[in-house]
Amino acid sequence: MKWLLTLMIGAILGAAGLFVYLRQVPHDAAPQVPVTTAPAPTALPAPPAVPGPNSAAVLNGQLPPAPVVTPDLTEADLPLRPTGNAPLPAVAASTDVPAGKLMIPVDGVKYAQLTDTFTATRGSERHHEALDIMAPKGTKVFAVTDGKVVKLFTSVRGGLTVYQFEPTEKFAYYYAHLDKYADGVKEGTQLKRGDLVGYVGSTGDADAKAPHLHFAVVQLTPEKQWWKGTPVNPYPLMAD
Repeated sequence: MKWLLTLMIGAILGAAGLFVYLRQVPHDAAPQVPVTTAPAPTALPAPPAVPGPNSAAVLNGQLPPAPVVTPDLTEADLPLRPTGNAPLPAVAASTDVPAGKLMIPVDGVKYAQLTDTFTATRGSERHHEALDIMAPKGTKVFAVTDGKVVKLFTSVRGGLTVYQFEPTEKFAYYYAHLDKYADGVKEGTQLKRGDLVGYVGSTGDADAKAPHLHFAVVQLTPEKQWWKGTPVNPYPLMAD
C-alpha cells in the first residue's frame, strides 16, 4: 500500500513539473510572409515631335520640303477660257504673230472655203478662239509649218489632240477633234511643213455629224507650257 501511494505522489509531482516546464517554453512565432511591392512602371519615352504643315520646326537644320502639287490637266484645252457666270469678255488676241504664212492643215481645203470663227461664241462663257475647218471624217491633217510635237493629249473638249511648237518655241499650234494620229507621230517628233499629223474626226465635244479640225494658234508664255498662252487668230495667217 505504501509503495502504491508513493507511485501516485510521484506521478502527480511529475505531471505538475511537466506543466510548469511547458508554461515556461516560448511558443514559436507565426511565420512572417514577406510582402513584395510591385516596381513602379517605367515611363515610356515621348514620341519625337513631328512638325505640322504650319510648323517652323526644322529637320537636320532645314525646313521640310514643300509638297509637290501636280496640276490636273484632264480638262485642259487650249486656249484657256473663262469659267463661271462672269460676262463674256472681249477676245484678247495677241498682236504678235508667227513669221510667214501657214499651210492650210486640212487636205483639199482652199483659203476661199475658210470661215473666220475666231470671235464666235461658244455658250455664254467662252469664245471659240480657233478656226474650224469642216471636212469628212478621215481627211488628212498636215503640219502647218515646221516644228516639234510636244504633247499628244486627250481632253474632254478637244478629244484627240496634238500640240506642236514652232522652231522658236514662241508659238504653239493646236490640232483637235482628230479621229486618229498619223503613224509614227509621237511626242518629240520633228515635223516638216506638210507632214501628216493625223486625220479629221469628231472626238471630244465635236458633233459626230459635223467632223472638222479645230485649229488654234497660241503665243506661249515664257514658261513655254503647252496648255497655256494667248490666242492668235489663225484665219489671216493661212495661205493656199
